[in-house]
Amino acid sequence: MVLSDGGPDAGPDTGQVWGEPEAAPAKVNLYLHVTGRRADGYHLLDSLVVFAGAADRVYAAPAGALSLRLAGPEGAALAAEPDNLVLRAARLLAAEAGIPATGALRLEKHLPVASGIGGGSADAAAALRLLDRAWGLDLGAARLRGLAARLGADVPVCLASHAARMEGVGDLLSGAPALPECGIVLANPRLPLPTPAVFTARQGGFTPRATLPAAWADAAVMADALKACRNDLQAAAIGLCPAVAEVLAALEALPGCLLARMSGSGATCFALFADARAAARAGAALPAAWWRWGGGLYDPPV
Repeated sequence: MVLSDGGPDAGPDTGQVWGEPEAAPAKVNLYLHVTGRRADGYHLLDSLVVFAGAADRVYAAPAGALSLRLAGPEGAALAAEPDNLVLRAARLLAAEAGIPATGALRLEKHLPVASGIGGGSADAAAALRLLDRAWGLDLGAARLRGLAARLGADVPVCLASHAARMEGVGDLLSGAPALPECGIVLANPRLPLPTPAVFTARQGGFTPRATLPAAWADAAVMADALKACRNDLQAAAIGLCPAVAEVLAALEALPGCLLARMSGSGATCFALFADARAAARAGAALPAAWWRWGGGLYDPPV
């Protein structure tokens, strides 16, 4: 499947030379508190975000027109999208720099769509980073963050792909506690959950901002501390998609599971483990019909 702006180079990638891929790692909300609501209807959040080793990848090759080729095991789910976020990011970056948007892009999709782990946002952020280098722009972190914010609430945090605390409507980012070594399992029942529907279904009041330490000694201590927090969207997501509760129960039953919770607006759930090897073993034990992954946290390049 090729999405393009037209032109002679908007066809299949046969014979094209692709550069090094840019990783678009899965974003995981270790907790998500809805702390209030603005007058314009947008919810205010407090969330600790980490990134898992599971990732999409974005490639670029020289071409005279802008195009996007979808690949990977989850790529077909995006075929019906009229305007992929990767293309939107490319056009926005080109407009900011005052240059034409060119190049053949390939999105190798490994993360499920509409699953609460920021796949589309991570893809857009990866495209900004990749094309900023490929086009020789060097716009700088501040200008790229400004563009990221125009693409979606989760794109700024995905731009750095570092653990961070997200507040406001996703626009207020601050440092996260120092994270210990740990493993993480991600599981999705292959049922999409649109974020607006989950927020609409949410009932109840607001949850205070969490109190976080400077660091946690190990994964078990971190998991115990996070049990005092919650995901305020989890009950609403289960009401819309009961399979989320099945995934959570399966994660909690895995040997060595320290904490199981839903990420973002779902339906992907996660479980914390002592290390990446334990998480990889645990993830492999989940039903093959689900999308599942186990390993360590993402280590972004310096």
